[in-house]
Amino acid sequence: MASTWPTEITTLRELVAIPSISGNERPAAEYVEQVARGLGLDVVRDDTSVRVSVGDESAGPTLALASHLDVVPPGEGWTRDPFTPVIEGDLLYGRGSGDAKASVVAMLHALGDVAAARRAWRGRALAIFAYGEETRNATMPMAVERAGRLDAAIVGEPTNLEFAVAQRGLMMVDLVAHGDQRHAGYAATEGFTNAISLLARNIARLDGIADARVHPVLGVTTVTPTMLQGGVSRNVTPPTARAVLDIRSTPDWTHDELAALLMERLDCEVVVTSTRLVPCETPAGSPLLAAAQRAHPAGASYGSPTCSDWCFLRHLDAIKVGPGTSRRSHTPDESVNLSEVIAARGFYARVIEEYFA
Repeated sequence: MASTWPTEITTLRELVAIPSISGNERPAAEYVEQVARGLGLDVVRDDTSVRVSVGDESAGPTLALASHLDVVPPGEGWTRDPFTPVIEGDLLYGRGSGDAKASVVAMLHALGDVAAARRAWRGRALAIFAYGEETRNATMPMAVERAGRLDAAIVGEPTNLEFAVAQRGLMMVDLVAHGDQRHAGYAATEGFTNAISLLARNIARLDGIADARVHPVLGVTTVTPTMLQGGVSRNVTPPTARAVLDIRSTPDWTHDELAALLMERLDCEVVVTSTRLVPCETPAGSPLLAAAQRAHPAGASYGSPTCSDWCFLRHLDAIKVGPGTSRRSHTPDESVNLSEVIAARGFYARVIEEYFA
């Protein structure tokens, strides 16, 4: 029965039931504001985020707890209504349950717990729940600008409550081969360039192209062809052929260096289409990571293959940690373990106290 669940689980069920597909976050933002005010927290809601705080910014550092309210569209293949949360055993099913409403709810109630404890510490804990993270219209950069001084950040994403101390970036590139449009019947005798063949030879060169630099946590940068386009007709050699490259970068490479590497090694046109999601890593000797390890000694450190709003907080001492697993993100029948949500509430409250201790 719903009444037997801890308050954070009730809040999660109600938040998941609000369809907040990217661009339609307002009802979810209004609900989070309502819950925060009920917990006695200071709240600002605007067109970038819901910002919830406890403590005094002028008295010391600010620790940000950052996550997002938007979710991806449900897609196909569900065996349950994606916006009618269902609890089966330890799992709550629903779109956005793990990515990332579980983190939002755990952070929100952790701030409520910290406020209720009324312990004396110098500084401010500030939750930033932004919009549009799942699209190119992320509002986190503007929310960070409006948040005032920030010294450290916990990024709430599904990590099974392990500590992501590095995160891959994402660079998108179009690889374009140019050839000659001719009748395919003369391909063997005329000696002209087939754009598809040229593109295929260049794709073959991508394997291991960035392996010279190995990050200690993330490993090598990966360059993966994900889409192909080319052809005029079945009996015509194409004038152009195009491949989309998904490049998951590490902090060992800048995106400019990777673009230069591709241009040097390939004889196709290299068109960079996106570089904004840069790789991130927790600084050596991080006070925040030390606080997190004291709050959750069993938490292991690892490198995350997925991008997040961390890239907009990369100038801070930061880690990424939250309930759930990213392997269930964006999938049909997305779910999160309730035991992890409950544990996350306690963890976030403890790490706030440890950080300001």
